[in-house]
Amino acid sequence: MKKVLIMTFVMLVSFASFAQDKNAKASLEVDGVCLMCKERIEKAAIRTKGVKSAVWNVETHELKLIYDERKTSLDTITKKIVAVGHDTKELKATDEAYNTVHPCCKYRDDEVQEDHKN
Repeated sequence: MKKVLIMTFVMLVSFASFAQDKNAKASLEVDGVCLMCKERIEKAAIRTKGVKSAVWNVETHELKLIYDERKTSLDTITKKIVAVGHDTKELKATDEAYNTVHPCCKYRDDEVQEDHKN
């Protein structure tokens, strides 16, 4: 009987430890053109409670995230990024938020995009 109880306890502890891993991986497409954009986007994401890692690629515009689903959601992270002036596929930054970014970061402007290609 003791062995059965011990085995049951060990199994419950094992299942509980597997259930505790709530880290999710996701990627978002976020508009930007330079390393200043990279810093702003990553900082907005990482300052969101529950975000463990945020890495934005300047060339592909892909933001790779690792976050705790118990503490935040992809929607919340997206809203934080939009609030600092960067568009995503799902949400666009308000003109007010967009106008706060540095002039060299005006990714909606074709001329600025051309300047960053060189």
